[in-house]
Amino acid sequence: MKPIFCLSLLLCFASTATHSKVNSKDNAAQQLAVQRSTAEAAHLTTRIQWLKFPQLKYSDADLNGLDRFAIVRVKADESGKVISATVKESTGLKSLDDRLVQAVLKAKTKPAQKNGNAVAMVGYQSFTFNLTKDPADRCQFKFDSKNWIKQQAQQKTPFSYQTQPELDISSEDLNGYDRRVKFSFKADKHGNVKKAKISKGSGRYELDQQVLEAVQNAKVDVPRKYWIYKKSHLKDEIQFKLDECKQ
Repeated sequence: MKPIFCLSLLLCFASTATHSKVNSKDNAAQQLAVQRSTAEAAHLTTRIQWLKFPQLKYSDADLNGLDRFAIVRVKADESGKVISATVKESTGLKSLDDRLVQAVLKAKTKPAQKNGNAVAMVGYQSFTFNLTKDPADRCQFKFDSKNWIKQQAQQKTPFSYQTQPELDISSEDLNGYDRRVKFSFKADKHGNVKKAKISKGSGRYELDQQVLEAVQNAKVDVPRKYWIYKKSHLKDEIQFKLDECKQ
């Protein structure tokens, strides 16, 4: 019986050693995957794409008599949630800097992609705060896009907005010039907007991002014939003219 018992022990030890090697390989593979993920975790970009642009309401009194400018370093996780915001170039007013940081933390970025995977992102965003030159000249723009205007005039359009998208843009955001933004997006059969992007910008990045956010939050109706194989690919544009701004 002794030889049989010894053989059983040897087989047991061999099985344990093999299982240990497999576990070691699995652990090594997991550690390597973690290392690769960590190495890709901080994608650096000079152009942050926002799903929800930072919103900060301010008055002339907050600027203390001067136009202000700031640059903020932004870090977002794989889901686009902003997890860190640091002022790299100050407005010169700590209270305004602090409010700006809080506004950035409440915003959301479009998740960065690398090798087909969502990764964390680090980028820089500039902000400009201008004094109101004349309160009487300050006015607001609505989302009066080319498609929306035709839609209201009962003209034929490739799609229709279910409701007018919300937009918070004033004459000051144009910085003294008329602006135009062209954009495109895809929509699923439920009317949800997907993959919106700017095809031709206005020259003002902050303005473009606010238009993009309005489009991303919109819902549309598309004639059924467009749903043949894939999401509908749609386009529209919006003009902002200083002489057409409504008080």
